[in-house]
Amino acid sequence: MISHQVRVQTSGQSLERVEQLAWKIAEVAADPVPVLPEVREMVINRIIDNAAVAAAALNRPPVVAARWQAAAHPYTPGATVFGIVDDHRFSPEWASWANSVAVRELDFHDTFLAAEYSHPGDNIPPLLAVAQHRRLDGAALLRGITTGYEVQVDLAKAISLHAHKIDHVAHLGPSVAAGLGTMLVLPVETIYQAIGQALHCTTATRQSRKGAISSWKAYAPALAGKIAIEAVDRAMRGQGSPSPVYEGEDGVIAWLLDGPDANYLVPLPAPGEPKRAILDTYTKEHSAEYQAQAWIDLARKLRQLYPEVADPAQVESIVIATSHHTHYVIGSGSGDPQKYDPLASRETLDHSIPYIFAVALQDGAWHHVDSYSPRRAARPGTVALWRKIATVEDPEWTRRYHSNDPSEKAFGGRVEITMVDGRVIIDQIAVADAHPLGARPFMRADYIRKFRSLAGPALGEDEISRFLDLASRLEELTPDEVGRLTITAPPEYLAGSNPGGLF
Repeated sequence: MISHQVRVQTSGQSLERVEQLAWKIAEVAADPVPVLPEVREMVINRIIDNAAVAAAALNRPPVVAARWQAAAHPYTPGATVFGIVDDHRFSPEWASWANSVAVRELDFHDTFLAAEYSHPGDNIPPLLAVAQHRRLDGAALLRGITTGYEVQVDLAKAISLHAHKIDHVAHLGPSVAAGLGTMLVLPVETIYQAIGQALHCTTATRQSRKGAISSWKAYAPALAGKIAIEAVDRAMRGQGSPSPVYEGEDGVIAWLLDGPDANYLVPLPAPGEPKRAILDTYTKEHSAEYQAQAWIDLARKLRQLYPEVADPAQVESIVIATSHHTHYVIGSGSGDPQKYDPLASRETLDHSIPYIFAVALQDGAWHHVDSYSPRRAARPGTVALWRKIATVEDPEWTRRYHSNDPSEKAFGGRVEITMVDGRVIIDQIAVADAHPLGARPFMRADYIRKFRSLAGPALGEDEISRFLDLASRLEELTPDEVGRLTITAPPEYLAGSNPGGLF
């Protein structure tokens, strides 16, 4: 890897394009390096993972609305939309939109956390849609996904967006544009222009993940992918972008991020170096924000060892000592009263550690639907326990959260449960059980089991087997087979009449 220094340049300074971060990313995208076998296998895992969570979300209102929007844009050759039979094709940017919403809706697919937070599996829907539309084979799709993951992870390692209240999809627009450039074998110049447009048009505030969180949380990455597809289309037609988009005096860094004195070191693969960043990412066993994964696992353990912790009458208080991010984003440090509100939306509850820990303590399990139902959230005993839970920042867990050493990096913390009888129960957890360094790291069999569990009600065994066969042969797929790399539900399963809109 090469660490590239990125600084703001004044208008009086001349920054050659070859020295700009967008150009260096474009060079990585255009570098025709082979895909490592272990990377290929992980890409397949994540395609299966995306399909699993999308299948489980097919009838949720945001997904239904996005699917109807896509259905209003039929196109030939076009791309498929999850749930709809694969001989129906739609404009690729709209197919990407609908599929991205389905993947993101349950907050249940993969994650990478560093200086910035990300769900790099969000790269897959727009890349798949364009691959189907352009009739590309599986090997091309594989290369594109590998690049998308590499660019988003590398940006997330170096440039914090959330520190300035910018949403993490500002790294997704450039990564999708870069992945499309790889997949379509575009020149560096074209990819560079597309990256600039994609970044410029995908910067938005983090209010989508603050306060009363709405369905827009699922739509945010879908919009970034759609914008990136449109940016590539314009760049292929010879149209330009703001330049330098990162380093410019009035650019993203100067005005939205660390300001004119910023100095970042962005790691990118050296020429000829394989792209392996997907191996640094991890998926979710539970449908909740990633920092909640380890806490669900710890709560399940504590429920087995000390059943009395589930009874609010026996619990005096619960204090969770954790990282800065967990405390301030999904903990009581956020100051959001909604995180303790039984009437809060599902999107808010899955960003509330106090709620999640209370329910997991009481149920000893987690379910992507049942654990969030209004009836479950309003249970008096749950509300009583929930409101006894608070988070605090612990500097050591913050340090471990930001560690660059994979063996030390942690997303958990320490819990202290004070019982009414005076006992104090203390335990801690560093990473989720499903994490590569966890108690039960996710392997291919786990991804398949997750897919079968989540997709079974929607798809049925024949469709599940058909999809798994295609996904497992990704690198060998013909263009026709890539065109069928989707999930189809029986028409009677898909709920919801067209809610109506402009289209």
